[in-house]
Amino acid sequence: MDWLNRMNGAIAYIEENLEGEIDYRTAAGIACCSVYHFQRMFSYMTDVPLSEYIRRRRLTLAAFELQQSGIKVIDVALKYGYESPEAFARAFQKLHGVAPTLSRSMGVNLKSYPRLSFHITIRGADEMNYRMVEKEAFAVFGVEEIFTTVDGENLKGIPQMWQRLMQDGTVDRLGMASGMDWKPGTPGICPVNAVMCYRDTGGASFPYMICAFDSEKARTEGYVRVEIPALTWAVFTTEEYSVEQTTAQVQSLWKRIYTEWFPMSGYEPETGPEFELYGTAESGLEYCEVWIPVKKKLG
Repeated sequence: MDWLNRMNGAIAYIEENLEGEIDYRTAAGIACCSVYHFQRMFSYMTDVPLSEYIRRRRLTLAAFELQQSGIKVIDVALKYGYESPEAFARAFQKLHGVAPTLSRSMGVNLKSYPRLSFHITIRGADEMNYRMVEKEAFAVFGVEEIFTTVDGENLKGIPQMWQRLMQDGTVDRLGMASGMDWKPGTPGICPVNAVMCYRDTGGASFPYMICAFDSEKARTEGYVRVEIPALTWAVFTTEEYSVEQTTAQVQSLWKRIYTEWFPMSGYEPETGPEFELYGTAESGLEYCEVWIPVKKKLG
C-alpha cells in the first residue's frame, strides 16, 4: 500500500542519516504529511516517540562500533550527533546501563534496538464508530498553549493544562462566554472543547486551544480567535466512559484512528485543525468525538 510504502520510505531516510543530521521536515515530506502528523503517526504506531527511536538506534550502532573497532569515544560521540563525550556517556549509560568504555569488555550486557519497518496487521475484533461530515467555515475562541510531540510531552502537558484551567475557573468562564444555554449533565456536546494544529508553529510543535464555538451570543473579547475553513471531516466517537477514564479513552481512540482506520480507509489526513468534542450521553456517562480533516488518497 502507498501509505505503508511512504512510512517505510521515511524510516529509510532516517536510517540513512543516523550518522548525520536528520531533518524531520524531510522525513515528513517522504511520508506526505506535516511534521506534526508524521511524529504523531509514528508514536501511535510504534508506542515510541520518534526522537526516542532515533536515540535508541544511534546508541545501538554506537555500541556496535565501540565493540568492533578501536574508535575513540569522542569520535563515536560526534559521529552520532552528541556535542561532547560527556553528553554521549550519559545517554549511553542511561540506555545500556554501562559507560561507553566498558562496552568493549567481554561479557558486558548491552541493548540492541533493530530498525523498524511498517506492515499491515490484521485486526478487527472491535468496531470503530465514525461518520463523514462536510462543514462550512466557522470560528472558535479560547485559551491557547503550544506543545511539542518530542518525548511525548504533549501527552502529559495537555491533561495538565485542562486540570489547571478547570481548577482556576477558566473553563467555566469560557463556557459562559460561549453564550450556550447549557448545564452540567445535559446530554450532548459540551460548550467547551479542544482544537489543535490550526496554524503552523514550526518543527515538532503545535498549538492547542481549549475553546468554544463563536456565535452571535458569544463574547470573544480577551480570547484567541481562530477561523476554521470549510473542510471534509472524519468524525470518530469513543465508547461511553467515566470522567476518570477520559485521558485514556481519548488517547486510545487517536491511536486506533492512525493505526487501524487511516491505513485501510482510502483517506489520509488533510493539513488543518483537529477537534476533540466532549459530550454527555443519555446514560450520564461521558464520550468524545474526534474530528480530523481528511482528503481522498491519490492513486
